[in-house]
Amino acid sequence: MGSTHVQNEKARTGIWGLDAILSGGFSRGHVFLVEGAPGTGKTTVALQFLLEGARAGEQSLYITLSETEQELRQGAASHGWELGDRIAVYELLPPESLLDEHQQQSLLYSSDLELGETTKQIFEAVERIKPSRVVLDSLSEIRLLAQSSLRYRRQILAIKHYFAKFGTTVILLDDLTAEVADKTVHSVAHGVLRLEELAPSYGAERRRARVMKYRGTKFRGGYHDATITTGGVNVFPRLVASEFRGSLKRSTKSTGSAEFDGLLGGGIETGSSTLILGPAGTGKSLVAITNVVAAIKRGEKAAMFVFDEELGLLFDRVTKLGIDLGAMQEAGNLFVEQVDAAELSPGEFAHRVRQQVDERDIKIVVIDSLNGYQAAMPEENSLILHMHELLQYLNRRGAATFMTVAQHGLVGDMKAPVDVTYLADTVILLRYFEALGSVRRAISVIKKRTGPHEPTIREYRIDGRGLTIGAPLTAFQGVLRGVPIYSGENILLKEQPE
Repeated sequence: MGSTHVQNEKARTGIWGLDAILSGGFSRGHVFLVEGAPGTGKTTVALQFLLEGARAGEQSLYITLSETEQELRQGAASHGWELGDRIAVYELLPPESLLDEHQQQSLLYSSDLELGETTKQIFEAVERIKPSRVVLDSLSEIRLLAQSSLRYRRQILAIKHYFAKFGTTVILLDDLTAEVADKTVHSVAHGVLRLEELAPSYGAERRRARVMKYRGTKFRGGYHDATITTGGVNVFPRLVASEFRGSLKRSTKSTGSAEFDGLLGGGIETGSSTLILGPAGTGKSLVAITNVVAAIKRGEKAAMFVFDEELGLLFDRVTKLGIDLGAMQEAGNLFVEQVDAAELSPGEFAHRVRQQVDERDIKIVVIDSLNGYQAAMPEENSLILHMHELLQYLNRRGAATFMTVAQHGLVGDMKAPVDVTYLADTVILLRYFEALGSVRRAISVIKKRTGPHEPTIREYRIDGRGLTIGAPLTAFQGVLRGVPIYSGENILLKEQPE
């Protein structure tokens, strides 16, 4: 059994995110309940818990009443795990009477004997192996043998007190297949972890974990996104930006264009977020990439998370504008990830962004676009809350964040599918307008929290030189409506030979 100095430590689960939620793991010497419908990952969590103990040199025991030892070992092998000498598997076989058709009638009267025999076998296995970590799979079998709530509760209490004598950390698995929701174990267990699986109307299933109870421990409440991959269960703790407070000295960085800097009142501040709004094709991605190029030229690193566009197409498209993202990526200055909103949960996405910023010292983050990000959300309110925490976190890390939102329509009164303008520190508005028989583009800054900005509207052009911004359109009225009235000398940008 565990020694005295080990008793005061937490028994780590071997799952980074779950340990973070549990403030280090499961308290040693206590009984915990891990519950969830079949297929939510309970057995996988239990195996990772035992494997972590084996890595620390602890003896563990997996008692299975519902799954055969062969099935258990096959499941472990599918993740590349081998249950070595330090993990004993004890398979409790059903009484022979269950398998004998002539003895079926006696089942109603033999439950006392079966329950007592089952408990006795469990205790004998523990006495023989002397484990410090035990998994009992599953409670539904114990509940069926007990037949009444009173006997079931007494049995669970007996198991709890028995293991408490040895300081054993026990995980009880419950597949919630009972007809009546029985909260008996909730009151007896030291902590309760629930695993859930949700099936969206499109895309892969979504998993989440929630700590419902943990006596004497401050845990991270609420739902946390989770996945099951080859290698086990992954849990992504809900991001709480307020935990990352710190002093940050902000500075203004150039966009690489004097005209753009002038429009922004000097440039982009570190530790701030910028939203780029506009209809399809106005160059929202290019505005963000222009800032990425400028940052990399300064010796900084950048990360781009692309939801909407295939990366090969994006790279080819900007190469024609004189920007070689591939070379920046190969040099290690740019990290680019294609994000599939149908396959990635918001919690996992926030974790990936955070991982890049923390491990690679990223100073520019581009999320292109929030329309794609919204597709990963069950409802708009969740998007606002997720974005608020993510932006606050990135700001406190000193990163400048650029987000794009495609608006519906081309000219006139346009609507955005999600309104996050109040979250962003700076809002850049891109517009089409008609002038002299051709479609033009206009750019303006409509909000900047971190300082003054130019209130003008400027025309810009996208060609082989990239993004070119002209002088303020002082001779036009109604540019933002799309059909302006010309009231002075023509100062539109002239087409330049490439």
